[in-house]
Amino acid sequence: MKEIYTEIEINAPASVVWSILTDFDDFSRWNPFIRKISGKLQEGAQIEVFIIPPNSNGMKFRPKILTYDPEKELRWLGNFWIPKLFDGEHSLVINEISENKVLFIQKERFSGLFVPFFSGTLKNTESGFEMMNHALKEEAESKYNK
Repeated sequence: MKEIYTEIEINAPASVVWSILTDFDDFSRWNPFIRKISGKLQEGAQIEVFIIPPNSNGMKFRPKILTYDPEKELRWLGNFWIPKLFDGEHSLVINEISENKVLFIQKERFSGLFVPFFSGTLKNTESGFEMMNHALKEEAESKYNK
């Protein structure tokens, strides 16, 4: 198993950060990593996600939402080809520090037989998480401070 973990403090309320993270129609404008998500936001639903990690081709997959907890967490489980070969459990977590400040955590646990063969791809994915985190911070803080 391999885990990627990133975090960033954002000077905006959880409600602002959550509204940006769940406005899928606007992802292509501000999000350099997750370029598109479509589907219904509810536990058990299958969504379609299109990502472009740095130095990589884009990849589309259809994960299942495991957790949908407004203003706190969105978590899904996806797999590449066949389950148990290369699975990724992706979490977007908002931890409130104060009324107008949050810690945003983006992490993913990878498991399966093929994980050892994708170390280069996982480094690109981690860079994509960092890019998205900084873009989310900029987007949320600019919306909140208007």
